Amino acid sequence: MGSKEILSLECTSAGSPADERVESVVGRNNLQFHFAQSDERRPGGINRDSVANGTAPVNLWGKPIDNLSKTGGWIAAFFIFGNEMAERMAYFGLSVNMVVFMFNIMHRPFSSSANAVNTFLGISQISSVLGGFIADAYLGRYWTIAIFTTIYLVGLIGITLCATMSVFIPNQDQCYQLSKLLGTCEPAKSWQMLYLYIVLYVTAFGAAGIRPCVSSFGADQFDERSKDYKAHLDRFFNFFYLSVTVGAIVAFTMVVYIQMKHGWGSAFASLAIAMAISNVVFFVGTPLYRHRLPGGSPLTRVAQVLVAAFRKRNVPLSSSDSIDLYELPGQNSAIKGSGKIDHTDDFRWLDKAALHLKEDGVDPNPWRLCTVTQVEEVKILLKLLPIPMCTIMLSVVLTEYLTLSVQQAYTMDTHMGHLKLPVICMPVFPGLSIFLILALYYSTFAPLSRRITGHPHGASQLQRVGLGLAVSILSVAWAGVFERYRRNYAIKHGYEALFLSPMPNLSAYWLLIQYCLIGIAEVFCIVGLLEFLYQEAPDAMRSIGSAYAAVAGGLGCFVATIINNIVKSITGNEAEGRPSWLSQNINTGRFDYFYWLLTVLSLINFCVFLLLAHRYKYRVRKMVELEIMRATTT
Repeated sequence: MGSKEILSLECTSAGSPADERVESVVGRNNLQFHFAQSDERRPGGINRDSVANGTAPVNLWGKPIDNLSKTGGWIAAFFIFGNEMAERMAYFGLSVNMVVFMFNIMHRPFSSSANAVNTFLGISQISSVLGGFIADAYLGRYWTIAIFTTIYLVGLIGITLCATMSVFIPNQDQCYQLSKLLGTCEPAKSWQMLYLYIVLYVTAFGAAGIRPCVSSFGADQFDERSKDYKAHLDRFFNFFYLSVTVGAIVAFTMVVYIQMKHGWGSAFASLAIAMAISNVVFFVGTPLYRHRLPGGSPLTRVAQVLVAAFRKRNVPLSSSDSIDLYELPGQNSAIKGSGKIDHTDDFRWLDKAALHLKEDGVDPNPWRLCTVTQVEEVKILLKLLPIPMCTIMLSVVLTEYLTLSVQQAYTMDTHMGHLKLPVICMPVFPGLSIFLILALYYSTFAPLSRRITGHPHGASQLQRVGLGLAVSILSVAWAGVFERYRRNYAIKHGYEALFLSPMPNLSAYWLLIQYCLIGIAEVFCIVGLLEFLYQEAPDAMRSIGSAYAAVAGGLGCFVATIINNIVKSITGNEAEGRPSWLSQNINTGRFDYFYWLLTVLSLINFCVFLLLAHRYKYRVRKMVELEIMRATTT
């Protein structure tokens, strides 16, 4: 069987010009599987049931959709956007308010409150793997979102009760600001903290099922057989992240305003009400949604491949033409909801799981013999893993900004004319910069970059991720430069001990430079990553693929805490009276050194990403498969 050129999915699905073809020519070596003949049948040979059992969309009950024009598309996607907007609003609303709530109301030390909230944020993202697994294995994305968004609402109601009912909080009498700083207020009882942690982690568990599924479920509403599919997908992920940004902006402004004017109970209640409304909107859109069949337990399939490969570890991958890699005949794979995946030469040791030996028989045990598609699923998951891991440093920088830049803002003038912006609202500016960049993306950035790169969408997914990481380095480097200036200014003007007093002649809006840069970085990196993971992940594992991004974000929270603890232990010595870089008194600490440490770590991470991105090969699909898929729509 001779070699032939194969187009990447980006090119074939969007009708891209010839110069965008994948440069590598995929050679069909001697380890070929023998189902190509049945795959290369004429389009007329495909029946409706075989398409539905593969990657074609189905209705809520798993049946083929008679008229696709009445389902999916942008209208269905916008019903889904609302759910993510409310989830992000609650996530950021809790992240910016819960530390202050624990300190002021529950009378917990500021450092332990920050660590507790960081842990909550990290777990809520890392547990997305669980939600992705449940969606891909059993429930499908719709039912997973429906169940977990209800759990999320229950958690928010529990938090609201904690803030409104006096039984859940310690006595607030004779507890003033100085008393809180000295730690002399009545502490929360152990059962009160236990209740708060329970409802917090119920909320985190609810987020675990929403975050990995919403972006994938929204992308499922667009038809892969359409010639405009790639363009729709590109725009969808930009609009999706725009909804995330709107949720964050509302959390940093309206929710903070409600808290300041009407109290903690009203602030948390507004989050619960927003989630309840988004749930209603999501369910109203049910008749419009397209669904993908869950493919069974992905962890089981991964385990089967590993076990089968281990059992045949001593069987040589012979060069004989008679060696056969096992696959089912026809268009359908053995995995419900998944099309077939071409064999690749990556991780050759896994190919042993698909070696079809005589002792396997005609009805093989899946723990001894796996299909090529099943083996390739595992290969894809392994190949994808390093890319989102390179975004952990971006999440570290974002996590540090939520606390460090707010501490900077406390020492500076936040007046904008006659308006004084609350310090806790400062994180809204990265959200505003994200909103602006996304709004101008197609009118400004895409045409400009298209002229430079020649890419039809301005830049490839990995190029956008790399650009975001590069801009994040500029952001944190500038943060170090400005913090050095701010600290020297404070010492020069006698504010060294007054770390909670704003300096009237130093505007906090100098922080906008680092905020805007990190916002730009987040747009390109996270949006590009979400699109990359959705498109490259196996058909029946797309929720888990999307969970990779959330896991990287959660790990960033934990890594930030680890870095903070290491820096505090190495740079500070209470016995010698030497403050650490991250001293509570920002004017005696060295936040500038810390920012530059993050700059160095980000630069190293960026170099690793460049190496990995250069070596990564985009997933390919057989031309005949795409032709058959398109033929079914005509």
